[in-house]
This record gives sequence, structure tokens and C-alpha cells, in this order.
Amino acid sequence: MRILLLPLVALVLMPMANASEPLLELRVGDARLEAEYARTPNERERGLMERTEMPADHGMLFRFDELRRHCLWMENTPLPLSAAFMDEQGRIVDIIDLQPLDTSIRCSQGPARYALEMNQGWFEAKGVEVGERVLGIPDIPSER
Repeated sequence: MRILLLPLVALVLMPMANASEPLLELRVGDARLEAEYARTPNERERGLMERTEMPADHGMLFRFDELRRHCLWMENTPLPLSAAFMDEQGRIVDIIDLQPLDTSIRCSQGPARYALEMNQGWFEAKGVEVGERVLGIPDIPSER
């Protein structure tokens, strides 16, 4: 029985996080969250595809190679999401809502280095607005 359960548990847990990487602990205003970190083109392309649920204060941080307008889409992503695009200092430049399985391309209003995807409505519920800074992003010095 244990032999059969181990592969099943692995399959259930595998989509939730990249097991080789610890979750990032991020903060924006008074809100704290944990995020998976998508840095490579393959990780960014995969994103949150095929996820059917995500814990309330959990998300995915995308790091883009270039500072420019970036775009997201929801192909094979059944979760309703909100995304905050951020500049090189982690300041939010735009927040958009993304609809499940929508293949239309949604782009940031201005140049961005990062995007943070959360369950839809998370930013609004936490009172997070454009101009606020996300703290805890690797490679960005923390504000003291």
C-alpha cells in the first residue's frame, strides 16, 4: 500500500512548487506571501499552467531577462489570476486581472523586470496599489 501511495503523493505535490527551489518570502505593504520563482524561459513559459488551485497567500514571481513591456497569457491555466508587473527596484508599475484559459495576450503598461501572479483579487483585497514596492525579491537590495 505504501509503495502505491508514494508515487501518488509525488504527483499531487509536484505541480505545487519546484521542489529544488525553496519558496521566496515576499512582502508588499503589510501583506506577506510565498512565491515560486520562475527565472528561466522554460519556467516562465510553464508558469501556473494546469493548476486548479493555489493557497491564498501563494503565488509565482517571474523574472524577465530584459527591462521592457512584458506580456502574459492564460493558455492551459484554469485559475483566475491577478498579476502585478514590477520594475527593476520591485516597484509595481501595473496590476491586471487574467481570466482562466484566456489565450489573449495581456501586456504591462510600462517597462517591467518582474511579474507576480496571485489568485485573482489578492492585490485589491490586500490594498496593494501601483507604486508600492515588493520586498524580498532576490537580486534587489532591501529597503532599510
